Order: sequence, then structure tokens, then C-alpha cells
Amino acid sequence: MTESTAWICRTCGNQAAATPQPPSNCRICDDERQYVGHQGQQWTTLAQLVIEGHHSEVRELEPGLIGIGVQPRFAIGQRALVVSTPAGQVLFDVPGHIDSAAVRAVRERGDLIGVAASHPHFYGVAVEWSHAFDGAPILIPEADAEWLMRPDPAVRLWSDTYEIAPGVTLVQCGGHFPGSAVLHWAAGADGRGALFTGDTITVVQDRRYVTFMRSYPNQIPLPERAIRHILDRLAPYPFDRIYGGWWDSVIPSGAREAVHRSAERYIRWATGGADPETYLGSDTTSA
Repeated sequence: MTESTAWICRTCGNQAAATPQPPSNCRICDDERQYVGHQGQQWTTLAQLVIEGHHSEVRELEPGLIGIGVQPRFAIGQRALVVSTPAGQVLFDVPGHIDSAAVRAVRERGDLIGVAASHPHFYGVAVEWSHAFDGAPILIPEADAEWLMRPDPAVRLWSDTYEIAPGVTLVQCGGHFPGSAVLHWAAGADGRGALFTGDTITVVQDRRYVTFMRSYPNQIPLPERAIRHILDRLAPYPFDRIYGGWWDSVIPSGAREAVHRSAERYIRWATGGADPETYLGSDTTSA
């Protein structure tokens, strides 16, 4: 009997259900929000990633919060965030790799009470994390349940909002995916509140701003209604800091103002509200 393997897509880092042979395609990469690598669909395994030298990198980001990334960079390259609370720890935005060092870094801080993500591109090896912690709940928004390529009994569906622990709340914002979410950590940023956003809200190179997209690699924008909806969903939650999906994607302070400033700029350009001279030149009557 051929042994089955839980294959991992080399482009998006998502793990599929165990099969004897790699799947013919990755559903996530076939979607217009992602892409199949230029060399075609390729799969790997956790064992192969170790052989290639991939390993976890753990950093303390602020009291009660660590990040876990992968070196050398793998797939989309996101790093996970692990927030500690008196009730236990919450893991958010899982990369496509896990090893004993990463598990140890979390276990020495306490129990893992939830594994969640901003959107399907960052489901990664969520099931591996759950299994490493005796079936810790994998929290998937009902609207995006179809995108989890490796089903597991630990999956718990949610919608709208979900408080994982006191002061740690998933908020469904939509936009990038219908179930795209942020994680609000009320105690973060010295009690001013922190938001973990992944690609639901993306910190750009000019860290005074963020952006919002249906697809980042394929540069598909969102309509004004979607941006306004995200702002409405965030309104009840105070936050001064944003942690995006990558090590340097952080707005350390003034994050709420940055989100609103960015949304208004986005909408102004997307709806034609910007001064035509800035993109058509001074003669706006020319064909």
C-alpha cells in the first residue's frame, strides 16, 4: 500500500489533504487572487523543506507577542503571530512550514487555544499546528470554508466576530476574501490595542499607509463599498498598532488614522475623485 503524504504547494504554502501522489493542481493558486508558479504547479513536503535547510525563526515583538517566520523564505513568506493571554495562546496567519523549534517556542509559553488566519492564502500548515497541540481548534470563517485544502475534525466554523479569549477577537471584514478577517488584541501596544491584519489590510512600503485589494499579486482592486465595509467593521475596536503579514509590515503607532487616511485616498483615486490634472495633465479636454 502506497503511503499518503500531506503535500504543500510551493507557491502559496498551503497544505493539502494526504494522498499517495501530489494533487494535479492547487485550488488556491488556480483562483484569480493567486497564481500558479511560472514553472508550473509544484509540491513539496515538510521533510523535503528540512532537507532544503528551511527552519523557523522566532522573534519577540512586544510583551506577550512573538512572531514565527521561515528561513530561507518559503512560498508567500508570511510570518505567524502568537499572542499570549491568561486563557492561553492564539496563533494567527500560519506559514507553510513547522518544525520542533517553532512548536517548542509556543509550548514553553503555554497552551495553544486557537489557530486562525486572515484569509485562505495564510492557512499554511494549520492542521499540523493543531495536531502538535492535541487538536487545538482551527478557526475558519464559514464564508471561506471551501478553501481549506486539508480538512480536519479540529476545524471550527465562525462568522461575524469570534472572541477566542478575553480581549482577543476575530473580526470578519471581507474584501480580499468574503471571510477575510483581522485579529484584534485589546492589550497590545501597551493597552492601546493592536490589529493583526495579514492581507485583509496590507501595510505598504510607505508605512504611513495601508492598502486593500482583491488580489495583490494580480493587482485587482476592490470597490468603494468593500473599503467602507472594512472601516465599519473596525469601528468598535480601538487600535494604535498594526501588524501585517510580514516582519517589516508594521505600523507601530497611529494605525487607526493610517487606515482611514489610506481608505479615503484609495476611494478618491478609485472613484475618479482625484484631480484630473494629476493623471491626465493640464489639458483635461484632450482625447
